[in-house]
Amino acid sequence: MPKITPFLWFDHQAEEAANFYVSVFKQAKILSVSRSEEGSAFTVSFELDGQEFIALNGGPVFTFTPAISFFVHCKTQAEVDHYWDSLSEGGEVEQCGWLKDRYGISWQIVPDILGELLADPDPVKAQRVNQAMLGMIKLDISQLQAAYDGK
Repeated sequence: MPKITPFLWFDHQAEEAANFYVSVFKQAKILSVSRSEEGSAFTVSFELDGQEFIALNGGPVFTFTPAISFFVHCKTQAEVDHYWDSLSEGGEVEQCGWLKDRYGISWQIVPDILGELLADPDPVKAQRVNQAMLGMIKLDISQLQAAYDGK
């Protein structure tokens, strides 16, 4: 288990959000729920693809910002589409593969090939890929590859 666990402060939706995230990721589960005397969730521990998270119902004191985001590595366009469609439902889409989900958490849905293409030693190819990415909302592997190939 990693030594660092993201701790997410929600107003009152911690359990709802944890259940939503667990429904989106294939390798995911609720680990535990601590409840108040009234029965509502106080903290929810859950795991997404081996990464533990803790969600807290802490009240409206703090809100999420895009200054912190979760980067989802995707091998295929089908994975990009799945995570993009699921996490953006009820949220806001942004540029370059970024979105804000219905709870205000920012996510980056990124195909692994993007890093490879941007790291190409040929600066012309890498710049074409960068320009293509900057023009996208949801990242599209075939368009990134076409830019890399100069098509």
